[in-house]
Amino acid sequence: MRSLGALPRPVLLLEVAGIGFLLLSYLSLHGYVTLPAPIGSASAAIVMIFLGIALMIPAAAFMVWAMAQNIAPLLTKGPLPEDKSPTDKTKEKRDDADH
Repeated sequence: MRSLGALPRPVLLLEVAGIGFLLLSYLSLHGYVTLPAPIGSASAAIVMIFLGIALMIPAAAFMVWAMAQNIAPLLTKGPLPEDKSPTDKTKEKRDDADH
């Protein structure tokens, strides 16, 4: 995969939202940002961490699938067509009995 820009737009948006949740939970837990009462607790920050990781899973799965298609095309595509053109091997088989 060449870049993250090659990801589909919905997957890329989920990735950005997941990173945002992880960043917000980190800043909240370390006291850099004060959040409102319902989402300012430590248990809400833990929920944001799990939510951020869950939102990042589709991008990771898409990148693994794209890498599998690039590295191992036989796993994702059918068998390669055989070459029907005559080669030296067929000629050798035909002339093999001429010794």
